[in-house]
Amino acid sequence: VNLNETKPGSKAPRQKQSLAEKTFVITGTLENMSRDEAKDFIEAHGGVISSSVSKKTDYLVCGADAGSKLSKAESLGVKIISLEDLKALADG
Repeated sequence: VNLNETKPGSKAPRQKQSLAEKTFVITGTLENMSRDEAKDFIEAHGGVISSSVSKKTDYLVCGADAGSKLSKAESLGVKIISLEDLKALADG
């Protein structure tokens, strides 16, 4: 069994599901990765992407020049992480 096999229709190889059952929102300009690449990375590790911050959001992946999503995450107590933090979380 090859766990890194690409599922039909998916853009990224399957990875261990270390981000399973976690909801992420991405904001700002990420360093060394586009937002689409970050989205694919999160989904490949089992995470879910949301376009808006809510009390159900587990993590806000925050890059430079973040705007209102950062303020909302802070007011809701959502954990704010960097791209490097996200990679470390995925490595679990």
